[in-house]
Amino acid sequence: MNADGFRFIAEQVFNELPDEFRSCLENVVIITDDFADADTLAAMHIDAPFDLLGLYEGVPMPERQAVESGLLPDVIHLYRKPILAMQAECGESLPICIRHVLVHEIGHHFGFSDAQMHAFEL
Repeated sequence: MNADGFRFIAEQVFNELPDEFRSCLENVVIITDDFADADTLAAMHIDAPFDLLGLYEGVPMPERQAVESGLLPDVIHLYRKPILAMQAECGESLPICIRHVLVHEIGHHFGFSDAQMHAFEL
């Protein structure tokens, strides 16, 4: 799957999320890349680029002040090659794999930790 096809599916997956959910994501940008860059992997203490499927960068909603102006949008990165590798390994459809990673990263936007999302099975 090339980068454009992956991006198209990711956009479809995002657009299929419930409206109530998407309405809380107006200041979130979704970016697709092949892999996380070396600085990101190093900052997260990840040695293998295939080990990072996605990343949320921003200020989680519970940590925001009531009125914050001038904030850059939050960013959710979806990493194409690791997600494609996960999809090949698990056998699920690509949209389901993308949705799993996307919902996990959106969970960080809402302030949930990895442990909390694991408990929710997100």
